[in-house]
Amino acid sequence: MKKSEVPQDDGRVFEKGSRELYYALDEQGEYTTALSTGWVVKNEIQDQTMVVLQERIDHAYEELRAARVSPIVYFMELKRMDWQILSDYTGIWKWRIKRHAKPAVFAKLSDRVIRKYAEAFDIGVDDLKKYSGEECK
Repeated sequence: MKKSEVPQDDGRVFEKGSRELYYALDEQGEYTTALSTGWVVKNEIQDQTMVVLQERIDHAYEELRAARVSPIVYFMELKRMDWQILSDYTGIWKWRIKRHAKPAVFAKLSDRVIRKYAEAFDIGVDDLKKYSGEECK
């Protein structure tokens, strides 16, 4: 796109006065940089992404409330993690995390293991152990 065509739609992601860097063609046909305050197409995509993420969080919350999954699944969605990312943060193998996602297995975890999850989710150990979805949403 040409430098004069760089979108200047207000973006939801940017704070007041923030801008995003784009590469564009100047009048001589050379690549240069241009600042943008946002782009309506990008805003729509980000809005749709947020809807999908919220649906995943809500589904994990309902599964937690129904005692079909442990709090690990809910907080993993809430913090926008997947099995591999959580494994990387905790140093626990993915297959073990998937096993810990079962409420009966989670209830038997040691404080040392719970602490790894709590640190990854940036919450307290007791908060994670006692979280059942009743506290808040």
